[in-house]
Amino acid sequence: MGLLNAFNEWREMRYQNHVNRMKEENKCPDCYGRGFSLYPGNEFAYHANQFDCQGCNGTGLYSEWNSIS
Repeated sequence: MGLLNAFNEWREMRYQNHVNRMKEENKCPDCYGRGFSLYPGNEFAYHANQFDCQGCNGTGLYSEWNSIS
């Protein structure tokens, strides 16, 4: 179980580093500041499936993501 715990700790540390980096840049960690997320339905309709980011309501800002989360 030590290997599994080490892996989970590594993933959590990596996620926290990502959130801290996005906070410094005032970007939403979920969409990387784009304001939308891509959800490909299939390879032919990839460009048509854009949705506002649920984490920041489409603003792309960390402050908005932080207030919603």
